[in-house]
Amino acid sequence: MPIKIPDSLPATAQLEKENIFVMTEHRALHQDIRPLRVLLLNLMPTKITTETQILRKLSNTPLQIEVELLRTKSHVAKNVSEEHLETFYVSFDDVKDEHFDGLIITGAPVELLDFHDVDYWEELTRIMDWSKTNVHSTLHICWGAQAGIYYRYGVEKYELDEKTTGVFEHRVVKPSSPWVRGFDDRFRAPHSRYTNVRAEDIEANPNLEIIAESDEAGVYMAKSTDSRNFFVFGHPEYDRETLNVEYERDSKTHPNAPLPKHYYPNDDPAQPAESTWRAHAQLLYTNWLNYYVYQTTPYEIDAIGHEEAADGE
Repeated sequence: MPIKIPDSLPATAQLEKENIFVMTEHRALHQDIRPLRVLLLNLMPTKITTETQILRKLSNTPLQIEVELLRTKSHVAKNVSEEHLETFYVSFDDVKDEHFDGLIITGAPVELLDFHDVDYWEELTRIMDWSKTNVHSTLHICWGAQAGIYYRYGVEKYELDEKTTGVFEHRVVKPSSPWVRGFDDRFRAPHSRYTNVRAEDIEANPNLEIIAESDEAGVYMAKSTDSRNFFVFGHPEYDRETLNVEYERDSKTHPNAPLPKHYYPNDDPAQPAESTWRAHAQLLYTNWLNYYVYQTTPYEIDAIGHEEAADGE
């Protein structure tokens, strides 16, 4: 997918180096099509890294997509310059009167806090309320998935005895879902979290369904039956080195930090890890964009919020 992002965004140079099709703003203006508009609410502290990871996943279909980066105003970011945020990000007030085909809400390192104790919780709930009428389809990731499924459907999160970290095997439990079209019956995906949601809580809600899960890591993919809200409780966007970076960081403050499971060869952190989840991660994003955004969103973007709910699949 040719993604349209600012020419000077740091992610642009990295993606072009990887031969990913990044469309210049000049070229995009001269194409006679309506691009998909996707809003990325980036809650991660490593904003530039997360921008690059997710933009990479949005870049592999023939569609043109225009990405807008959204920040919270009620939280002061400490790991990225204010200049970067002012240059490339918008606030909710900037976009609240606009419509978007898709919204992505990332994870955040606040899992051990009660949702209502997160300093930007009120702002996040305003955005989720707004998305009901101004966004066609929303994809929630990791803590963003826990926050979204709690606020929208009342599904609680629970603290784990030990951090779930590593690359785990999953199985597709609803192979008829277009979201997992092209997936193998079993596939691997990264997780990195201190809390989880329980399958029985999701199954008890008739408006939700589980799409893929892991015996070790629990629920991985779930969605609403009206196909408007999607929840991924892992980190499919992670690069090969991300879990290693997190493990080294955690080990500096917690000498007994758990080793990421099934990640290093022979569980030896001295050996470089291999990416074994990249293909399915790409399919996850591509299928969401194709089947639940592009094929069902109104052509007239201002009609978003007035269309009938998509059939659940």
